[in-house]
Amino acid sequence: MGSGVPRPRPPRCTPGVPCRRCRPRPDRDSAHREQPSCGPEVRHPLAMRFGLAGFPGSGKTTLFNAMTGLDVPVGYGGEVRVGTVRVPDSRLDFLSRVISPRKTTHATINLRDVPGEHGGTPRVLSPRALQEIRDRNALCLVLRDFPNPALEADSDPLAELRAFHDECVLADLAVVERRLDRARKERADVREIDAFETCTAALGEGRALRLLSAAELHRGFLKGYGLLTDLPLLAAVNVDEERAGEELPAGLAGEIDEMGGAAMVLSASVEAEIAMLDPDDQAEFLEDLGLPEPILSRFIRTAYGLMDLISFFTLGNEDVHAWTIPRGTVARAAAGQIHTDMERGFIRAEIIAYEAFAEYGSEQAVKEAGLMRVEGKEYVVADGEIMRVRFNV
Repeated sequence: MGSGVPRPRPPRCTPGVPCRRCRPRPDRDSAHREQPSCGPEVRHPLAMRFGLAGFPGSGKTTLFNAMTGLDVPVGYGGEVRVGTVRVPDSRLDFLSRVISPRKTTHATINLRDVPGEHGGTPRVLSPRALQEIRDRNALCLVLRDFPNPALEADSDPLAELRAFHDECVLADLAVVERRLDRARKERADVREIDAFETCTAALGEGRALRLLSAAELHRGFLKGYGLLTDLPLLAAVNVDEERAGEELPAGLAGEIDEMGGAAMVLSASVEAEIAMLDPDDQAEFLEDLGLPEPILSRFIRTAYGLMDLISFFTLGNEDVHAWTIPRGTVARAAAGQIHTDMERGFIRAEIIAYEAFAEYGSEQAVKEAGLMRVEGKEYVVADGEIMRVRFNV
């Protein structure tokens, strides 16, 4: 696994704004047909983009290798590494076997391994390292809980967690105070001023912004500022092989929960070894260690739960496609993830439960059994549903 960099095509249109010749346009009564663009790839707004952060020696690059299947050097270099992994989904695999499309498109997670620079100060990340995760939409903090003779400091994941939290709070506070001062001078929208006053008060108390509810904070005004403490937080506690199957210590678990995060225990070095094995050997190794599945599957399941995401599917002879949306997304907005024209000209959605398709084996058979539903734009899409959008523009 991993991501390659595609050879760029000669730009015939404005970067990020495909021209009429190259803009993908779906058939009105069919699933989206993906076509190439003259310009560079436009990053999907709901794509999962995780920043992997951690102090030097935490094992985050080893974890990055374990999840991406890459073999980048481990050490104290200042290089940012990026990899993209497919989200395994047995439902999508089944649909693909039945439909036999030209291609099958899994949901993906983009991982950015951020340098653990510290400028000679223990448990302090450089401003550059923090900046590298500001454009992510989720954060994985790797905490060292194993002995490392090459490091002077003993392992103390709780101290690392608190140090990282404090750095993020201070960095966010500097951003929101500047914006609040400017908003007041410009006599900006009172709601924007209120949002940044709320942020300033919470951060001043050392609270992460992710703890604030939608009723407390109007997040629409925070877009574009990359506030670190508002990112979903997944703490990956990296232990040695003997403790790979252990539960998270209660004290650490409680602290992570108070910060509004989720946590998992893993041994990055063991997981990196497992990732290099073939599937049969992987299963045997995992069983010996008492682990239910490889790290990538556990990471993805935890990430989906943390970010409250679900998947829906579209079927076509060209492409069987998994789409990721937040839980609670209505049909019209979900259609917009396939193509903006579908959202703009939405008429209705034909919905099939995955279980019904698995039982009857085709859309036509499900329809004849009376199990296909027609829903309007406000219908809330459920996990695993198959959707065909009818629209007109």
